[in-house]
Amino acid sequence: MNGPTAFIRGYVKITIRGERCEQFVNLAASKHVEIWDMRHLPGQGIRMKILLSDFFRIRPLLRQTSCRVHVEARYGLPFALHKMSRRKAFIAGFFLFFIGLYLLSNLVWKIDVQGNVNVTEDEIRKAASAEGIYVFQWSFRLKNQEELSRQLTHRLPGVSWVGVEKRGANITIHVAESTKPEAKQLMNPRHLVAKADAVVTEIFTEQGRAKVRKNTRVKKGTILISGIVGSDQNPQAVVAKGKVKGLVWHEYQVSVPLLQRERTYTGAFEKRNYLITGNRALQVSGYGKVPYEKYEIITERSDAQVGPYKLPVGWMTEKLMEVHEIERNITEEDARKIAIEHAKSDALAKNGPGAQIRDENILHQEVKNGKVYLNIHFEVEQWIAEELPIIHQ
Repeated sequence: MNGPTAFIRGYVKITIRGERCEQFVNLAASKHVEIWDMRHLPGQGIRMKILLSDFFRIRPLLRQTSCRVHVEARYGLPFALHKMSRRKAFIAGFFLFFIGLYLLSNLVWKIDVQGNVNVTEDEIRKAASAEGIYVFQWSFRLKNQEELSRQLTHRLPGVSWVGVEKRGANITIHVAESTKPEAKQLMNPRHLVAKADAVVTEIFTEQGRAKVRKNTRVKKGTILISGIVGSDQNPQAVVAKGKVKGLVWHEYQVSVPLLQRERTYTGAFEKRNYLITGNRALQVSGYGKVPYEKYEIITERSDAQVGPYKLPVGWMTEKLMEVHEIERNITEEDARKIAIEHAKSDALAKNGPGAQIRDENILHQEVKNGKVYLNIHFEVEQWIAEELPIIHQ
């Protein structure tokens, strides 16, 4: 029953205590009293939610079963209206809000700039302000979008086109800058050397002279592709280009606890609703203390729109999900598998795209202080070349 209908009609969370709580529930069901979220409490008690109209119907049932009732929380529109009725200034403001909503929707609230790289956003905003585009400007005072686009393009040097897009209270300025030929990057002569001890598995030379072959064992700093070409009598330094792959050995020390903790949802939740105006939120339902010891909040927001226009007002719902921590013991074998997977993921992430694990070996494994400790050796095939500038003597 917990939904829009219950919110409109109003409902309460109550606790029933007494020796005949189950009989009370059966009698309430026979009288068609709607009950949901019912839970048994330690001792002789039951917590439940019922509609506000049904709350006044259960008094004869309480007397008949000698049970006591305690109201823990109140929810819904009737209670919200009752609270608002005691705040005359709020009611007046509520009506003034809708009166002013139309006026506010005709103001410019936000200006975004997109597409600029070399032209600064400050320069674009100054040019836009000179053409009447600024925050809190009346929308009907703006020039048409074609005129604005033409004037802004004229005002901004280095820009080939400017587009102005208006959506509700937001304006987006799209900038297309004039293209310039990219300056060719100057590259000094260089070698390609090994960045780690490895065994070469693949080598492709685009420019320069290969100094190693497949299956060659190399040390860190060994020249793989030389940037010196030509004869000994007439050597020439060039930019060595190419790709080299090799098998590299990595060693990892990983620990995994045998006691794992997991967080799960129990299925119970509470809701809070807010009316959003600008950057402010007014709570309209879900008052009271959160009944859960541990919970997570999931927020959903929806903004009001009139056709394609977005208004500076909306509705936000917070869902407070009760969570429960579960502890479970895993076997030493499961902990070993988890440790290996973590080490593999780290090895692949750290050694760049194209890295592949060719072999693995567990060097040492022990259980100490409730954890499994592993020393793992990986053989990873990865790119091993890095640049080394050629310094002329």
